[in-house]
Amino acid sequence: MFYHLFNWLEQTNPFPGGGVFQYLTFRAVLTVVFSLLIALVFGGRIIRLLKRRLIGETIRSAGPETHKKKAGTPTMGGLIIVAAIVIPSLLWANLTNVYVLLLLLATVWMGIIGFIDDYIKVFLKDKRGLKGRFKITGQVGLGLIVGGVMLWHPDFRGTQGLLNQANELRVNTTLTDLGFKDGDRLLLVDGQPPDAISNAERLVPHSTYVVQHAGNGTDTLFINPVQRPLVSRLVFGVGGPGFVTQTTVPFLKNASFNYSSLVFWSNDPESWAAKLVYLLVVIFIVTAVSNGVNITDGLDGLAAGTTAIVGVTLGIFAYVSGNYTFSSYLNVTFIPLSGEIFIVCAALVGACIGFLWYNTHPAQVFMGDTGSLALGGAVGVLALMIKKELLLPLICGVYFIESLSVILQVGYFKYTKRKYGEGRRIFRMSPLHHHFELGGMHEAKIVTRFWIVTILLGVLAFATLKLR
Repeated sequence: MFYHLFNWLEQTNPFPGGGVFQYLTFRAVLTVVFSLLIALVFGGRIIRLLKRRLIGETIRSAGPETHKKKAGTPTMGGLIIVAAIVIPSLLWANLTNVYVLLLLLATVWMGIIGFIDDYIKVFLKDKRGLKGRFKITGQVGLGLIVGGVMLWHPDFRGTQGLLNQANELRVNTTLTDLGFKDGDRLLLVDGQPPDAISNAERLVPHSTYVVQHAGNGTDTLFINPVQRPLVSRLVFGVGGPGFVTQTTVPFLKNASFNYSSLVFWSNDPESWAAKLVYLLVVIFIVTAVSNGVNITDGLDGLAAGTTAIVGVTLGIFAYVSGNYTFSSYLNVTFIPLSGEIFIVCAALVGACIGFLWYNTHPAQVFMGDTGSLALGGAVGVLALMIKKELLLPLICGVYFIESLSVILQVGYFKYTKRKYGEGRRIFRMSPLHHHFELGGMHEAKIVTRFWIVTILLGVLAFATLKLR
């Protein structure tokens, strides 16, 4: 909202320094500050409210002995996280950007599912919470929405080429309002002749257009940041097939993978079969990552700290992918309009760090499923948007290992029970952090070491930009 307010003021009544609010990095700094303030200022009030309502966590008897002291600690602290992500994003992000809106939808959607789960556990005293089939239905529903929007919304398809050899503009009411006229010929784009612009550069949301009006001379039209995506799409056209379903392959230079290639009987990335495959991929990633964060949330500060580090890593990737200069230098896929995701990443990092103020050992509040599912949904959708989903096992390595430990433990227990008549275990207890706890390691040390591991994995993820 502030972004649009200052942009309007800059266009109608410019004032010294007003243009700085259009800069992505400046708004990201303000977003982090606002997110931290919301978490710190309102976090304490929310915790007091939860205590008055006796919204406490129930600790399972099979867990480590040290956890039994945590019984009664307020849960549903994820409300702090969701508020600290959504409110600053609404204030400082470009709300005409579909990437931002879809990412916020994913956060709120999964937050609501987690809230229902926590509500059933706390208020209805049902330790099982929301039944698994309903939780999966919600995750699949989000995957369908995210995948559908990414497949069919034009802003996810980039822009490509000029409309025709004559460089004549296709004018509609919106373009007329911006100063374009029917029959205009495009002479210069940001100071370059249209035919001198490479295909990659045509993806850039241009800001300055020099046009020749029919019989009325030339004119220079400046398009503000809010208007650029629309004009770029209408002037340069919608991107070609396969842009959405294509992703980057880590460790390989100039290598990409198109999910439509899994449809071996068709080479058409726009076929219904190819789109169905991509929808299944989106559903799997959204479900896997959200459940991974949920499983990781078992120690004070573990999920919040690791997600803050993951948010920084993905935020930098988002900034690079949305910046043509940096993406060209680092040889990564340039994704038009995706740079605005950096604002939501800043809010996510600020929210997690602010929540750690109350969640570090000994925790004053737990995030519950309200927070863990919301964070997982946001991370999964974010990775898909910037085409880094194949890097998730590395960037989100802690989530991956925690989830894998549960799968191995349950699978091995069932297998040995069938074969030997008694179930055996690989770990002392799953998820993996409980294995270390039962081995005598202090909770705070486990959390800190998992943070360090996540930082190392983030550095390795950045190293993939050059290890190709």
